[in-house]
Amino acid sequence: MSTNFPLLPLTLFLSILGLCSSPASANPAATIGKGYRLISLEKTPDGALLGLLQVNQKNNIYGPDIPYLQLFIKHETDDRLRVRITDAQKQRWEVPYDLLPREGPPPLSKPAIPVGRMPRDPITTSDYSGSAFTVSYTANPFSFKVKRSSTGETLFDTGSGPSDPYSSLVFKDQYLELSTRLPSDASLYGLGEHTQPHGIKLYPNDAYTLYTTDVAAFNLNTDLYGAHPVYMDLRAGKAHGVLLLNSNGMDVLYRGNSLTYKVIGGVFDFYFFAGTSPLSVVDQYTQLIGRPAPMPYWSFGFHQCRWGYHNLSVVEDVVTNYQKAKIPLDVIWTDDDHMDGKKDFTLNPVNFPRPKLLAFLDRIHSIGMKYIVIIDPGIAINSSYGVYQRGLANDVFIKYEGEPYIAQVWPGAVNFPDFLNPRTVKWWGDEIRRFHELVPVDGLWIDMNEVSNFCTGKCTIPKGKQCPTGTGPGWDCCLDCKNITSTRWDDPPYKINASGMQAPIGFKTIATSALHYNGVPEYDAHSLYGFSQAIATHKGLQGLQGKRPFILSRSTFVGSGKYAAHWTGDNKGTWEDLKYSITTVLNFGIFGVPMVGSDICGFYPAPTEELCNRWIEVGAFYPFSRDHANYYSPRQELYQWESVAESARNALGLRYKLLPYLYTLSYEAHTTGAPIARPVFFSFPEFTESYGLSTQFLLGSSVMISPVLEQGKTEVTALFAPGSWYSLFDMTQVITSKGGTNVTLDAPLHVVNVHVYENTILPMQQGGMLTKEARMTPFTLVITFPAGATDGEAKGKLFLDDDELPEMSLDNRRSSYVEFSATANKGQVKVWSEVQQGDFAMKNGWIVHRLTVLGLGGMKTSDLQINGVHADGVEVNVSEQRVLEKEVDLGETKSVMVDINGLKLPVGKNFAVSWKMGV
Repeated sequence: MSTNFPLLPLTLFLSILGLCSSPASANPAATIGKGYRLISLEKTPDGALLGLLQVNQKNNIYGPDIPYLQLFIKHETDDRLRVRITDAQKQRWEVPYDLLPREGPPPLSKPAIPVGRMPRDPITTSDYSGSAFTVSYTANPFSFKVKRSSTGETLFDTGSGPSDPYSSLVFKDQYLELSTRLPSDASLYGLGEHTQPHGIKLYPNDAYTLYTTDVAAFNLNTDLYGAHPVYMDLRAGKAHGVLLLNSNGMDVLYRGNSLTYKVIGGVFDFYFFAGTSPLSVVDQYTQLIGRPAPMPYWSFGFHQCRWGYHNLSVVEDVVTNYQKAKIPLDVIWTDDDHMDGKKDFTLNPVNFPRPKLLAFLDRIHSIGMKYIVIIDPGIAINSSYGVYQRGLANDVFIKYEGEPYIAQVWPGAVNFPDFLNPRTVKWWGDEIRRFHELVPVDGLWIDMNEVSNFCTGKCTIPKGKQCPTGTGPGWDCCLDCKNITSTRWDDPPYKINASGMQAPIGFKTIATSALHYNGVPEYDAHSLYGFSQAIATHKGLQGLQGKRPFILSRSTFVGSGKYAAHWTGDNKGTWEDLKYSITTVLNFGIFGVPMVGSDICGFYPAPTEELCNRWIEVGAFYPFSRDHANYYSPRQELYQWESVAESARNALGLRYKLLPYLYTLSYEAHTTGAPIARPVFFSFPEFTESYGLSTQFLLGSSVMISPVLEQGKTEVTALFAPGSWYSLFDMTQVITSKGGTNVTLDAPLHVVNVHVYENTILPMQQGGMLTKEARMTPFTLVITFPAGATDGEAKGKLFLDDDELPEMSLDNRRSSYVEFSATANKGQVKVWSEVQQGDFAMKNGWIVHRLTVLGLGGMKTSDLQINGVHADGVEVNVSEQRVLEKEVDLGETKSVMVDINGLKLPVGKNFAVSWKMGV
């Protein structure tokens, strides 16, 4: 759901360029301040650098300069560097260390105030070296460079010269500015959440404003639901990452040859990640911010939701119709339709009577289906509402002038819980427990948590007036609300480009002078709201039965992936939005939120039949795959059109066969941060043609989706990185790319092109209508060698566990991990496995019943002879095996597909299969 308030005509770049803030702000930073000078520097006992900076020349543009700053530089790990700059004399707001655990900074100490005239340059340029980074710094005006130690390449450069229009350091109470130079070959990704029309690669002179806002995702280059001030920089095959850990609103101006941060509070707390591969950058990043949450196996099934399932019988019909259409469905959702008066943690006694709902849940739970409901943060102000009364008694709400702050959302007048308050976290967990006893839901969907408010400013409830519950977008506020411009929090001196129109930062949200726990103003904590709610919700769900929680959150911040999945919010049913979805999904993988998807077929308005066909062919391969529609849109479940149902059976049929691969990718995400859906350059960082590719994507390292994204098209031109790519729908079809090739592929209405790369062992199962049944079917290993090759090797992995466990690990007897290997050498082919913790796989009776080997070349299939099949050294009976050999014409070369069926290789034991072919 969303308020979807309309945007005023955009004044794009005005706040970034300063044209609406102050005459001086139209000028570059050098005119805002003359920077700082480094007046002392020392090494700490743990090897860090601690310095003192003094302002060169004060002015009052955006407020007075802070006279002394503390500089802290430390190589925190072999591949992570921290550079932190803050007020040397006074504690400033920063992301709370209990919310995002990390190494603490040095304590503040009163600096020795210089007496008399200081030397002009007391400290000369010097270096501070570590294994991955070398930091060089210049005293006056202070600047620093971060260089790669191995090559000397400059990665981040805040230096300025006489003709440099960019950056002297500016540090005021409510305005911080710093720039870095960039070379022409830098390709940047990240800095979100935004809908980027130019694709995944950041585009010079687009606006990148970071401030969590309830603005629909179809608005371009606008601050949306999440704030992730991190970017990846890819240059000639080597990547590094940069995080500015700051929760305050900011504009980031990317000019192509420079990047400028303009931040309205907090501190400069930079973290640099050495890479050098894109995967290693995300590994290093998530090591700091938290590894992505383990996801239950069923969450990789297909999900169906709609705002407007008015009663339980409609929900039951949806489930029945999916079953009749033979379209896989694992999870059914309800928006606020199940609620009593749109109040959290309640049931509508007429439309969703509890006895009938419990009977329905018993039926779907018995076959393995799940049920998830929405929870909004606003708690209705209602004397008969127990959730509100208990919240009031526990003093859990955000305050304004000493009283709970009043806002208006769907249930009418509401208060917002303060999730920075430990009492609130405990109360919220108790409310989750109470609701679960009422309705045993399988996950929670936390929405509107930017936080969204239908009113702006200070609100009061008129005497004798009761706010009606909302009925949809455009509902007017019934509260008396007044804009607040009298405080520095509500009207800061610098105006970020909020909502894409330089809206006041309190527009349609909590007043930024409202106070959180310990007196923290909303001004500082605003973008942390969804993150803090996700943490509290995760804690509450995990405490219920010790099971693995599933949470879907609209608003996210740095570290949210440790607790929640994400969807891209309110999109439109348009071809453009279909394209945009790929970019946003890929960005969230970089942000450390790998379980992500977009509303399939669009949230509103009604999609065309053709568009919905093409969207499920993309959405079937989002990590999180859900169809979701608006209250006012026509029904768009996948069975509504027979053509869409056919496309869904085709695409989701492959997804359900790929579930073991997807779940193994989820394990890799949880242990290394690796995205599930990835840009093509993640696997081919040297392949520069892929750097801007936003119309195709990878699942893991080697499965590529090349969808149709344009109306009326029955073919698609796809870019193939160098190597051999095999179609997963017809494994006799192979694309051999030398140096990178654009290939036009047939793509009739019900066809999506999915290819697997050479040197891969892909674990697949037989699929099914539910993940519960699909995961118990026999395994096939698809083994790919380079097409036409007589020699080669391939690798693959498989992770299996009891997905009810709160953790994904190999430290118990309820999980198994298998590494598969294969080699081909002059006609001799061998496939084998190495198992860790095999008991769990053995207990479940999983077997590999089929090997499909692709790409063998120059061999005589008629001479194929099985030499032996062994499991843990014991020969396995292969009397039921069937061998299919098929020759594939590659023009100048010949390739062979070998399909060995009827095997019974236990997944939980080391096995080996070998055979000889004529050469």
